[in-house]
Amino acid sequence: MYGYETGPRGTPTSDGKSIVTFGCDGELCCRDLADGTLKWSVSTNKAYGVVQNFFGVGSSPLLLDSMVIVPVGGSPPEDQQIAPGRLDRVIPNGSALVAFDLASGEEVWKCGGDLASYSSPRTMKIADQTVVLLYARNHLLAVDPALGKVLWKVPHRADMLESVNAMMPVVDGDRVFISECYQVGSRLLEVSLQQPTTLWLDTPRNRRAQAMRCHWSTPILVDGFLYGCSGRNNPDSDFRCVELASGKVQWSDDRGMRTSVTRVGEHLVVLDEYGRIEIVRPNPEKLEILAEYDFSDQIRTPCWAAPIVVGNRMLVRGDRHVLCLAIPTR
Repeated sequence: MYGYETGPRGTPTSDGKSIVTFGCDGELCCRDLADGTLKWSVSTNKAYGVVQNFFGVGSSPLLLDSMVIVPVGGSPPEDQQIAPGRLDRVIPNGSALVAFDLASGEEVWKCGGDLASYSSPRTMKIADQTVVLLYARNHLLAVDPALGKVLWKVPHRADMLESVNAMMPVVDGDRVFISECYQVGSRLLEVSLQQPTTLWLDTPRNRRAQAMRCHWSTPILVDGFLYGCSGRNNPDSDFRCVELASGKVQWSDDRGMRTSVTRVGEHLVVLDEYGRIEIVRPNPEKLEILAEYDFSDQIRTPCWAAPIVVGNRMLVRGDRHVLCLAIPTR
C-alpha cells in the first residue's frame, strides 16, 4: 500500500522434511523440502476475512507439535468492505493465532480476539509448560498450544492508527520484554500461567525518556543487557544498550540510523538500512566496534532484514538483491 517492495517479509520454517512459507498476501504453503512439491496451501486472508494490514503479512510460521502456528487476525463478514489499512474500524473474529496440521493443512484450532501485527509467534516455558507468545496488534497474548486457549493478554500499543507492533518478544527466564516505537515504548513483564506483573514500563509519549523504542528490529539479550535499535525514523534512531532488569540506558550511539542486529557467537552483527555492517562486541560500558564494512554500493536501501549466518556464510538482504558473504574461518 505504501510502495515498498512486495516481499517476502517472513522467514521460511522447516522441520527437515517440509518447508513452510507465509507470504505477504497471507498464502500459507507447505512444500516437500527435497523437491519443492506443494503439499498444501491455505489462503488465510480469504479463509479468515483479513482486512489488509498496512504492509501485508510480515510474520514467520512457528512449527510446534506437528502444527504450523501463524498469526492471522481476521474479521467478520460485515467488515470486509472496510478499506485496507482502516484497522481502527475493524473488529477481530477470534483468529489472532491459528494452528494448522503440518501434514494436511487442516485447521487444528484458532484463538485470540485481536488483529495481526508483523511480529512472529515464539515459545517459552512457564512452570514447565510450553506456551506460545504472540505480540499481536493490540496485545501480548500467551496461548496454551495443546488446547488453543488464550491464558492471558496484556495491552501494549500506541493509539495511533499507523502504529505497528513488529519485534518478537524477548524471553529471559520468567521475564518477557516487549517494545514499540510510536508512543508507549517498552515493558518488562514477570509472567506465570495467570495474569503477569509489569516490572517496569516506559513513560508513554515521552520518547526521550523511554528505554527502548523497537520498530521492526528485535534486540539481542546478552548477559542481562539488551542491544538493539531504538527509534521510529531517521534521524530519530540509534543503536543502544539497555539493562533489562531496570530499563536503564547504558549508552547509545549518534548515528541517527535504523539498524537490525544478529548475534553470532560472542559478537553482534549490526546492519544499518543502507547496507553498512559493524561487528560489535557486547559491552554494557561502551559501544565497542571491532570492524566495519560498507556494501551500500551493492545493495540498496531499505536493508531491514537482520543478517543470517549459516556456518561461514552470511546472507545480507537489500531491496532488490541478496549478498552472500564469506566469513574467514580464522
